[in-house]
Amino acid sequence: MFFLLCSTVMLAQNKVSGTVLDATGEPLIGVSVLEAGTNNGVVTDFDGNYTLTVKQGAKLTFSYVGYTSKTLAAANGMKVTLEEDNKVLNEVVVVGYGTMRRKDVTSSITTVKAEDLNRGVFTDPGQMLQGKVPGLVVSSTADPNGSPTITLRGASTLRSGAMSPYYVVDGIPGVDISIVSPDDIESIDVLRDATATAIYGSKAANGVIIITTKKGDKERTNVTYNGYVAFDNILKKYDVASASDLRQYASKNGVALKDGGADVNWQDEVLRTGISHNHNVGINGGNGRTNYMISGNLMKREGVIKMTGMDRFNVRSLVSTKTLKDRLTLSMSLNAMYGKHFGVPTGNEGASVLDAMNYYSPTNAVKNADGSWTSGAGSKNYNPLALMEENTSETIWKRNQFIGKATLEILKGLLWNVNYSWSNYQSTYSAYNTRNSQLEGIGNKNGQASRNTYFGYEQTFETYLNYGFTTGKHKIDLMAGYTWEKKKNNDGFGLSVEGYYNDDLTWYNMSYAQTILGVQNSVSSGYVENVKNISFYGRANYSFDGRYMLQATIRRDGSSVFGKNHRWGTFPSVSAAWNITEESFMKNQKIFDNLKLRAGYGVSGNAMGFDVYSSFVTYGATGTFEYDGKIYRTYGASKNANPDLKWETTSMLNIGLDFAFLRGRINGTLEVYHKKTKDLIWGYPVPTTQYVYGWLDANVGEMTNKGIEFSINAVPVRTKNFTWSTTLNLSHNKNTVDKMQNETYHTTNLAQGDPMVSGVSHDGWTQRIMEGESIGTFYTYQYAGTVKRTDPDGNIIERSEYYVLDENGNRTGETTNNPTLKDRSITGCAQPKLNAGWNNSLTYKNWNLNAFITGVFGNDVYNAPRAHYTSSQMFSDGKNVLKEFLSFPVGDASGSLPSDRWIEKGTYIRLQSLSLSYTFKNCFDNWIQDLTLYGTANNLLTITNYKGLDPEVNLGGIDPGIDYRWSRYPHTRTFMVGVKINFGDGKKK
Repeated sequence: MFFLLCSTVMLAQNKVSGTVLDATGEPLIGVSVLEAGTNNGVVTDFDGNYTLTVKQGAKLTFSYVGYTSKTLAAANGMKVTLEEDNKVLNEVVVVGYGTMRRKDVTSSITTVKAEDLNRGVFTDPGQMLQGKVPGLVVSSTADPNGSPTITLRGASTLRSGAMSPYYVVDGIPGVDISIVSPDDIESIDVLRDATATAIYGSKAANGVIIITTKKGDKERTNVTYNGYVAFDNILKKYDVASASDLRQYASKNGVALKDGGADVNWQDEVLRTGISHNHNVGINGGNGRTNYMISGNLMKREGVIKMTGMDRFNVRSLVSTKTLKDRLTLSMSLNAMYGKHFGVPTGNEGASVLDAMNYYSPTNAVKNADGSWTSGAGSKNYNPLALMEENTSETIWKRNQFIGKATLEILKGLLWNVNYSWSNYQSTYSAYNTRNSQLEGIGNKNGQASRNTYFGYEQTFETYLNYGFTTGKHKIDLMAGYTWEKKKNNDGFGLSVEGYYNDDLTWYNMSYAQTILGVQNSVSSGYVENVKNISFYGRANYSFDGRYMLQATIRRDGSSVFGKNHRWGTFPSVSAAWNITEESFMKNQKIFDNLKLRAGYGVSGNAMGFDVYSSFVTYGATGTFEYDGKIYRTYGASKNANPDLKWETTSMLNIGLDFAFLRGRINGTLEVYHKKTKDLIWGYPVPTTQYVYGWLDANVGEMTNKGIEFSINAVPVRTKNFTWSTTLNLSHNKNTVDKMQNETYHTTNLAQGDPMVSGVSHDGWTQRIMEGESIGTFYTYQYAGTVKRTDPDGNIIERSEYYVLDENGNRTGETTNNPTLKDRSITGCAQPKLNAGWNNSLTYKNWNLNAFITGVFGNDVYNAPRAHYTSSQMFSDGKNVLKEFLSFPVGDASGSLPSDRWIEKGTYIRLQSLSLSYTFKNCFDNWIQDLTLYGTANNLLTITNYKGLDPEVNLGGIDPGIDYRWSRYPHTRTFMVGVKINFGDGKKK
């Protein structure tokens, strides 16, 4: 029986051998040869040979990096030829109003697939791109109600509300991305240079981000689920003094302490572990002609600050079908979002929970003996728990969107596209300050309720033709289109009332309040904006023999938001590329698989952040007067008309080199660019003898960004069971403000960034916009250290002093504790010299380990919280201080002045995320195709010399690099665990 069993097993197995070659007949080393459906496999040797024992009737799968895999019936003596895989070159790239093969692209476009996006608790797709795209600087936030700041290749405007990229979702421009759940994203294409963005004209100066969502499968029904639970904890706390520290300091130095007799850690009272969970269910399928998709996403996110959080529900649906003998494709999509945001006070001058948890004295108890909240000595000294619990607010956002699309194939290669999008939104803000509120001006009102609601809608109609044909070696693609947009915004009103018998109703039933203080104080109203935009655009692409490519685009935009003399603008671009590896002299070389040189120049505009009244004179309420015993409102001009106001224009020259070698195992790009923005809009003082108002918005400024970017993708190791792939991107940008004034308009209003530090009564600003320098240039006093002096009474005192400068900005050798404006100079810059992102993915069988590292180098950060919490004025006012303050000279009143003392290096390297996953295949009798269990940790490790909470501060806007204590939500370390399930048997219909 034993010998019979052995012979049966031997008959059931075969030993097969063979050779694997490339298209030229050269042997391939290290090819994975795997028995299909098993883990039984080997790799080819130096001569491309393999030997493997397999079951009878088995199939072998041959796979190798840079080549197309093959699955063949196992046989002895096989000679298998693998063809080169041009997947990267043939990858479809989404461009404006169409798609292109990567091989034919002449512009700078980066594509990030869903599986390569950042992993974590994200409420905004922008956070998923941090560190993934060269030149794209993303400053993230842990605030569940916040959004990241995003800048592409440096700032292109000085208007803080107009710096973000322009978003296009599934071909529909200008979509609010809150309506897109991160789980629904298929890929994101970032258009980085003006030759790619110019097709979007007046909205594209800050770059364009195109989001493509998941669609229905053509041959099967898929049901998927992705869910996770996450735990957030603050990354770092301020090292503030304890109650015993303050008492020892007061006793040692003989100074008075406003001692409440308690010992409370206020950071612990305010902070918590934020628990979040997310659930996404998707159903998609089709039969080849009709496809469908529907998904629902529920997210509940808690912030690490108590009483902060966000609930959001998203629904997306899409159905598409083909008719008229498959010549007409129709699709319809319905999308919706409902979000509720919970917040706490984050005002300045102490009225922020983020600030109060650090400054409120630990000697104060949480509550008095009678159950009331304790309050700090003096003014603007708030109990942080009282701020949270007695001043509540929420914002509810609703968005709905309908999209209809039709594509008709009129002739072979000629497509007529028609898109229509309609969306509306409504936001409702509600707030209640209880009868026990400590906020100044509110605590005596016996409860105050406020509510406002605003709504609007947007319509977009687009129609465009695509025509592509090939004749011989010539390939031509043409596109021409028209867009009409209409928007209605800011339509709404609000009401504030006060005087309640109790706090039970909060902002509900506001008619129960005792007092409404009149229209001028209690009623708010928006001014309705009706904006219309019309655009004509076209693009032509030409390719000869796959070697030489040429692209030209033009867009003509008209908008109602600009002055009557400049309502139309033209935005052209031209670019070319040379596929060097397609030349005959490169055919026999063995180094490069792809080498393409690109160059282009284009112009785009910036009409973002404008309303319909931007160029008109406007009037508003300026005050009140009494007449005949009644109160009347007064009105006056609030803005001047400027019929010559026009869009800011950005031109960009971009040169790029794409490369790939070692059969595609290493590929990347190198880019250099020069971006020039003209007609920057800024407010300038004008004489009221000529104008009805003292300020005028005008196009005067100019700004330049120059940079270099490098990215590389590599697969250093690939064996039968193990693969290591890595991606690195580096970018450098130099920003320069070239011009801010001309012969007509002059201004001195260029100071920026006042962190409102205690003990600084005036001129607390830290930065200045200066011609010839970068945005974010620090312009402060130069700290000379602490100096011992003799006061008028003959006592030796120690105080902070600063260098005195002469008219040329040179040190005179003197120091003073009372510097003047002439003693300020350039002391640093917030602009990074280098941004980096490095991703590593290690796969062993069904295991995957992903580590993503980001870095920012060479930038300066103004540590305003450190300046504030070490001010002697804080201790004098009965507030808490950092432990560092306890070693400072007693009574040093000048120590916190804006100076380079508080400017620190913001360089950091961060282990942004670490993810481990395991995938089970064909589980539970194939009821589940695959099930992936995963765990992710974010912000595990940060290497930096910055002394504040976190060196990752806001790098956008016109005051980058300042650590604001009252509005900056603390960064967190996140641990999340989750599961992805793909249900079904996977059988095609």
